[in-house]
Amino acid sequence: MAKEFALIGCGNMGTAIAKGIVAAGLIAPSDIVVSDVNEASQQRLAAELGCSGTCDNVDAVRDAHIVLIAVKPQYLDGVVCGFADAVAPDALVVSIAAGVTLERLEGLLGATRKIVRVMPNLPAMVLAGMSSLTPNANVAAEEITHVKELFESFGRAEVVPEHLIDAVIAASGSSPAYVCVFIEALADAAVAEGMPRAQAYTFAEQAVLGTAKYLLETGMHPAVLKDMVSSPAGTTIEAVAALEAGGMRAAVIDAARAAAARNRAM
Repeated sequence: MAKEFALIGCGNMGTAIAKGIVAAGLIAPSDIVVSDVNEASQQRLAAELGCSGTCDNVDAVRDAHIVLIAVKPQYLDGVVCGFADAVAPDALVVSIAAGVTLERLEGLLGATRKIVRVMPNLPAMVLAGMSSLTPNANVAAEEITHVKELFESFGRAEVVPEHLIDAVIAASGSSPAYVCVFIEALADAAVAEGMPRAQAYTFAEQAVLGTAKYLLETGMHPAVLKDMVSSPAGTTIEAVAALEAGGMRAAVIDAARAAAARNRAM
């Protein structure tokens, strides 16, 4: 089945990406095929998108212009080896498998293949993701521009060299977990001050969302916004001083670098 876009793996991230692309009108559902070893998964996503579905990866990738590999890293080798020979010579292969290098992908698919390694993050599921894009030497400039447009359909995307993937993991890939710890701590403080738990989470979550949105939309440096809301002898500067005394900045840096170190070791 000749299609513009073939998705291999209908898990949470693959589903989010396909939904974002369709919602943005970048690829018509009639030009998409989704494939998964789990028949119920591919049927569910195919029905949601109004596209074709199959459990046959070879059938899915044959003549597809873009092949998106969205399977877990531990299954990638076996899955890719199963369909590699069916991928069209000029197809663009995109992988979101964490920790899987371009060298490894080229070993599975062939050194002449056009491959883009992508590291998205969890907020892609609510169209607010951040993705790094790392093409190999065979990908033309206009092709990486096209891939960037696809991944920007559900958030933001930036092209980065492969040696910065560990930094991407530290700052973006793993950081939703750090943010959740911070939100939990804010909510705990509000509960300690008498606020109901559900309401405390709403206040904390909206504050984090709004702050990030403001910084992204204005381009303001975080330090400038921090200074803006820290009035002399006010509540905010008192809280900032307590965070500094507690070593929050160093703790976050240490945590993020621990994530980067773990990614290097994988």
